Amino acid sequence: MLTDWGFPDFDDHEGVHLFTDRDSGLQAVVAVHSTKLGPAAGGARFWHYADPAAAITDALRLSRGMSFKNAMAGLPMGGGKGVILADPQRTKTPEMLKAFGRSVQSLGGRYVTAEDVGISEADMITIAGETKFVSGLPVKASGGAGGDPGPFTAMGVYLGVKAAARRALGTDDMKGVHVAVQGIGSVGGGLARLLAKDGARLTIADVHRERVQQFADELGATVADPDQVLTIDADIVSPNALGAVLTLRTIDALRCKAVAGGANNQLATRADGDAIHARGILYAPDYVINAGGIINVGLEYLGNGDRAEVEERIRQIPSRLDAVWDESERDNRPASEVADDQARRLIGRG
Repeated sequence: MLTDWGFPDFDDHEGVHLFTDRDSGLQAVVAVHSTKLGPAAGGARFWHYADPAAAITDALRLSRGMSFKNAMAGLPMGGGKGVILADPQRTKTPEMLKAFGRSVQSLGGRYVTAEDVGISEADMITIAGETKFVSGLPVKASGGAGGDPGPFTAMGVYLGVKAAARRALGTDDMKGVHVAVQGIGSVGGGLARLLAKDGARLTIADVHRERVQQFADELGATVADPDQVLTIDADIVSPNALGAVLTLRTIDALRCKAVAGGANNQLATRADGDAIHARGILYAPDYVINAGGIINVGLEYLGNGDRAEVEERIRQIPSRLDAVWDESERDNRPASEVADDQARRLIGRG
């Protein structure tokens, strides 16, 4: 009898691998959702979880999202994700990263790793010393693909936010448009700077108080509490921190025309996609809008294109969002459901 192994987010994953290295203290999960289109590509996340089951759930959700993201971005790659379990102090050592690299190598190329939350470009260099199945390394040649995926993700999210403004607000001009940005890291911070150049009115929030105040001073933005920024009165809300922030409670409290941000797995459950649609709020499916980073590191790994090619592919993100929104409007179905169906057809699970 088929089973979900007690994890609701198990979605016929091809493999879920648990790794332990006692000498370095490594505990890691690598989930491979699909290799239908190519090797399962997805970053490695370094995070502290309340219990190991939460880490497995995160890996399952994120790897499925990467299958959908890579398919919708037109990349010949499947979907996977690595999660390295951190202690409460987030102790990270070179030995731990090397052990993770050996774990990736042991999968023989079914999974290709890259940067994600808590992992830096320098960390990727350490990991690459133990495996060739890695991307997101420093760019070797001027104009080449690769390096930190964050700025490329931010570029795609920025274009997606502008597409949402056209759709929900009827404007191509971001001047004066009020955008509430949750998370001022590599993606959210890059997005905020791009929107500020366009004259958008920004409200920003981040758990790192010093960082958010620096951005507020730089951009002339208003600072909000991280727990309240999603529900302030704004034109567009942009989640760019961790996932599962859109719940029935927060969706009921939304006071915006559109939600468009770079965080992965923004919807806590499938029902939350129905709820945001029922409220008439435009939703940009996260794995469509935030594909810029994987486009960059994916093309780097494949050796297929330079930075110009990366940017050209990122500029196609708004048209992909429009295709989802067109079908959603025509069939009166949630945009999240439409995007999932489109992605599943692409990976042969329609």
